[in-house]
Amino acid sequence: MLPVENQVPASTSGSVGLLSVSFKRLCTGAVLLPLVGLLTCFITANIFQPDDIHETHCRVYNIIPSISAITGVSPQRYLWRICVAFHIGPRVLIAFVYYAHYHSLIMQRPQSERHQLLKHLRFCFWLSMIEIGTLCGVTYVSNRENYPLHEKIFIGFMISSLTYMLALVRLIRASQPDMTPKEFNSYQIKKGLFAISIVSTVGLIVFFLKHRLLCHDMAFSWFALCEYIVASCNMAYHFTVILDFPSEHVMVGKCGLLLSSDSRAGDKLPTIHQKKE
Repeated sequence: MLPVENQVPASTSGSVGLLSVSFKRLCTGAVLLPLVGLLTCFITANIFQPDDIHETHCRVYNIIPSISAITGVSPQRYLWRICVAFHIGPRVLIAFVYYAHYHSLIMQRPQSERHQLLKHLRFCFWLSMIEIGTLCGVTYVSNRENYPLHEKIFIGFMISSLTYMLALVRLIRASQPDMTPKEFNSYQIKKGLFAISIVSTVGLIVFFLKHRLLCHDMAFSWFALCEYIVASCNMAYHFTVILDFPSEHVMVGKCGLLLSSDSRAGDKLPTIHQKKE
C-alpha cells in the first residue's frame, strides 16, 4: 500500500491539499506490478501448463516460452491484465510529468532553440502515449485469441518503445547540456538500456525468422530470451523516473493535480497544473 502524507509540502502553501503521495513510491509500485506479474505468470505457467506454453508454430524443441505464451494461458492472462491495468494510470501520469518538466527546461533555453526542442518534446510525449496504447493492445488482445492482430500490435509496441527511448535520450542531451552528476547518471543508464534493447531486438528478429522460416531447434527459445531482455530493459528504462524525480510528490487539492518537491531551499519543480493567482 502506498504511503500517504497528510501535510502539503511548503512549495504549495496557500492551496488546500487533500492528498499527497510520494511520486517515487508511486512509480516504484507502477513498475513492480508488471514485473511481479510477469514472474508469477512465468513460474506458474511452467509448473502447471508446460505443454501449452512450449507449443510453437513449427513444433520444434523449445525450453523458454515467450511472454505472449505465458500471459496468454488461463488463469495467468487475468493476472497479467490486472497488473497492466493498474500500471497504465501511473504511466500516463509519468508522461505528463516528463512533458511538464522538460517544457520548463526548454523555456530556459535561448529563444532560437525553443521551437525545435518543443517539437521534439511533443514527439516524445506522443510516442509515450502510443507505447502505452500498444502495451494495452498486446495485453488485452491475446495471441491465442487473435494472433495476426496481436503480432501487428506487438510490432507497433516495439517500434514506439525503442523510438521513444532514443528520442528521450536525445531530448535530455539537447535540453540539459549542463547536467548534475545525478542527472548525468540517469542519462547514462538510459543510454545503456537503449543500447542493450537495440542489440536484443536485432537478436529477437533474427531468431524469429530462423524459427518461422527455417524451423531451427531452440530458435524460438533464443527469441524468447531476447524478448525477456527487451522487456526488462523497457521496465528498467521507465524505472529511471525515480532518479529524475527522487523527492517529488503528486498532490490533489483545490488547485488540481500537481507535482511538487519536499520543502528544500532552492528547489524549483514542474507542475502539471499551477494555481492561478
